Amino acid sequence: MFTGRNSATETDGSDALWIRDLSQIETFYGRLVFLAGLRKPDSGRYEHYGCSPGTPSSLIVSRNLKRVHETIFHDWIALSLERKKADIELYIASVEHGDRQLLVDAWLRLTPYMNLVPASVQGPERQRHISDFEAILGLLKNLYGVASPDRGA
Repeated sequence: MFTGRNSATETDGSDALWIRDLSQIETFYGRLVFLAGLRKPDSGRYEHYGCSPGTPSSLIVSRNLKRVHETIFHDWIALSLERKKADIELYIASVEHGDRQLLVDAWLRLTPYMNLVPASVQGPERQRHISDFEAILGLLKNLYGVASPDRGA
């Protein structure tokens, strides 16, 4: 569980909400989903509902969220494949109103796991994340009886 942050992270007190939100997420994968969802695709900046965009504190929050996203991603990459699979299964179990077959099918078709990588991460770490996740998806596909996705759909 996320309980703190790097002591080098700058703060002005405006990030208490996202720290609280992140600390309530049990899985590494869930934290990556949360953090990647705060990153704006048109700017790459991180925004949290608790901080008004364009303010000086929003720049601090964005930098802090970027650092935390990178840290959690590096922690994720360091996990064994077996531990990642267990973490993803725990995440799947925590999804409310989630049909496991539909969720795994959507992941196979839409590849949202590719968007969880921080922008600063390139090369081998990015590729390892993708290949590990695809291997886990292959196992989950068999476990939950998901038919091969129609990539054209």
